[in-house]
Amino acid sequence: MEYHGIVGSAGIVIGKVYHYERYTFDMAGVNAGTPEEELIDYERAIAAAKTELEALNAHFHALGDKEKVAIFAAHLEILIDETMDEETRDAIQSGVSAAESIQTVYDNYISVFEGLEDPLIRERASDMRDVSSRLLRCLAGVPEQNLSVLPGPVIVVADDLVPSDTASLDRKNVLGIITALGGVTSHSAIIARSYELPALLGVGDAVHQLAEGQEIILDAEAGAFFTEFSETDRILYEKKREKFLERVRKTKLFLDREPVTPDGQRILIEMNIASSKPQNLEKARYSDGVGLFRSEFLYLGRATLPTEEEQFQTYRKVLMTFGKRPVILRTMDIGGDKQLDCLDMPKEDNPFLGNRALRLCFTHPDVFRTQLRAALRASVYGNLWIMFPMVGSMDDIRKAKSFVMEVRKELRSEGIAFREDVKIGIMIEIPSIAMLADMAAEEVDFASIGTNDLTQYCTAVDRGNPEIASYYQTFHPALFRLIGYVIREFSKRGKPVGVCGEMGGNPLSAAVLIGLGMSQLSMNASSIADIKELVCSLSTDKAREIANTVCTLSTADEVQAYLKNELGSLVS
Repeated sequence: MEYHGIVGSAGIVIGKVYHYERYTFDMAGVNAGTPEEELIDYERAIAAAKTELEALNAHFHALGDKEKVAIFAAHLEILIDETMDEETRDAIQSGVSAAESIQTVYDNYISVFEGLEDPLIRERASDMRDVSSRLLRCLAGVPEQNLSVLPGPVIVVADDLVPSDTASLDRKNVLGIITALGGVTSHSAIIARSYELPALLGVGDAVHQLAEGQEIILDAEAGAFFTEFSETDRILYEKKREKFLERVRKTKLFLDREPVTPDGQRILIEMNIASSKPQNLEKARYSDGVGLFRSEFLYLGRATLPTEEEQFQTYRKVLMTFGKRPVILRTMDIGGDKQLDCLDMPKEDNPFLGNRALRLCFTHPDVFRTQLRAALRASVYGNLWIMFPMVGSMDDIRKAKSFVMEVRKELRSEGIAFREDVKIGIMIEIPSIAMLADMAAEEVDFASIGTNDLTQYCTAVDRGNPEIASYYQTFHPALFRLIGYVIREFSKRGKPVGVCGEMGGNPLSAAVLIGLGMSQLSMNASSIADIKELVCSLSTDKAREIANTVCTLSTADEVQAYLKNELGSLVS
């Protein structure tokens, strides 16, 4: 059988299916036995949870990941807490089921801790919630499943992957990714491109047609996967994979080339990164800096908020790696498709239009100040630029800048060193601020266009909904017109403006951006070679001609067809 989807990251691989699904305990199906039977089940669950936590602790200790070792050590302490254990046993002996007893006792403590003023103590509630979920799963006899330890090389198949799923992804054993949901700008796609993993997204119910351990062919060039194939097919796709990898190898010859157009225009090529881990920084020497440091990944997949010191150490490491080259730190961009276990975030009907990113920072000023303190402290170790996401108005800009001024004043009074010349900028991803680019450019030092969300908000499309994926048009001519306006207004005022969304890493759209006057492109490290190859082959005169034509076209299909025709010989 052949199934089709959206190519999130190109590549071809043959491998076995590994189904991944986040577990949720269903209290409705619980029937209480006798107190003696429930106590036995409870003790079995405690023992199983303890074994899991000890194994995780040992695993991350061997990897030298002190942060996760500390997290699981804290979870062990909660699991064996004598007071909570005694209260749970008392409830079971009174005739309440083990599941309800666990949930009631833990929920009571979570409620108490969430009501405390001290933010460090309040964070303990998230740890308790995590331990409670683990204990209930063990009670149900369901084995743990996550992506940090995989049984071997597999193709991960899931309804969707969220940031917390991939925070500790076992990269060496993931051959590829297939998801029922998602599109080219979903988290799954971004992660796959970053790790150079073939990914097919938005395949719908086809994920449920796959058996655990079944061998399949994933062709994330043609946008399909195959569940039935002959030995001849296998040989054919192995050859196709080799040809694909050979093209990739040839393109990578451009990695260490200086990105200068044939007529002498230097284009800055920067990286999008998510952490200070070595694999995120291994291509640092090939870039002009960090155009987007997604700081929210420090907050994901953990039960407690990162401390000021943790953030400081991470930011410092990245800044020292890049030296004089700029590192643009995007402040916490949580919400939408990125939810936290360590922060109370009520469920919203439309989270992409809800309390996310900068709005969430304003809602939690202590969390925002902690991040700004850590960032400014780290600024003395490199060339830090701070950027605010989800800016919709001049009021947003001024309010965010006031936080920076307050933190600077605070650090001065404490005698803590920081750079006074840290540039302050914004992400342009909401049309309202794009239309005020002339005013925004007077208020900030720089801007970076987040094309993923700008596309979403301009086209009024939920970019994670496969049912309307065809309406999410990254080549919509209106987008290029709007981006051109932003570039012109910032350029008039001598303020740098770049792109850090997925458009920057796509050779077709990058050509248009260069033609519109963009001289700073940021992308996943896996796209650097492709874009350098384009830059070295495309004159600015030709790029301007292409951009001018694109802005006269009326549909996304016309734009793509035109670009493929004009650039076919320059892009693989």
